[in-house]
Amino acid sequence: QGLCSKLKGIVKDGDIIVLSEKALATALGLIIDESKIRPSFLSKIFVFITMRVVWGYLLGVITRLKRETLEWIRKYPISEGAAHKQAALVLGGILQVLKPSSEAGIDTSNLPYTYASLPLNNCSLVIGLRKALLKCLKSNVALMIVDSDRTYFSPKLNLALSSRKTCIKELKNLGVLSYIVGRSFRKYFKPKATPVAYAGPNMPLPILLEIAELADRVRGVGAGRTVFEMARRFGTTLNGVTWNMLCSVDHYPVVIVRILEKN
Repeated sequence: QGLCSKLKGIVKDGDIIVLSEKALATALGLIIDESKIRPSFLSKIFVFITMRVVWGYLLGVITRLKRETLEWIRKYPISEGAAHKQAALVLGGILQVLKPSSEAGIDTSNLPYTYASLPLNNCSLVIGLRKALLKCLKSNVALMIVDSDRTYFSPKLNLALSSRKTCIKELKNLGVLSYIVGRSFRKYFKPKATPVAYAGPNMPLPILLEIAELADRVRGVGAGRTVFEMARRFGTTLNGVTWNMLCSVDHYPVVIVRILEKN
């Protein structure tokens, strides 16, 4: 009802309402406290080797990660990281755990303390939400849920490699392999925000990806793309970000996209 009241009088027939997956997951209570997870000693060794060594000095260089990103990977927190990876293993399996970030769609940015949002894997959710909006708004709108995690799209091959599970069947989820291939061959693959789910009139995959990317850019990064950026912004520890700190920053969980016809 709150979303509907905000959109009334603004949306028109044909508009695409784009929701942030993280904001929706948080509103639905799909968050976990990773401090409650007790990682094993082997998990900590695994994190040290895969993150600080393999990604820090090999795969991170091959995939041309930014120097700043490489620096925080080489200092990746072992205990907290092992807890995060353990949650990703349960939700997504080994190909998700091996990613350097956004494993299995679990997201810790723009959330306080040690909270993390879970991915929206219920594909019927977007259909139900759209039906509710159609009834409330009296406008024929489409609905898309988007994650800022990258999908790598090759226009020539018409191939989209996603590194996480989605409800869009055209997106090929290869986990960490999608991430490595997409970043290593940037000449052929363009990074786009990931449309996690969509309900509305049929739309070609390239258009879906462009809408997702456009909405993601307009939305911005809030308090930061990662927990490291958040901590640096607020001058605190990785676990020291509070709700009040986050409330001091503008967040835009809803973006309305309107496709205009050429004259």
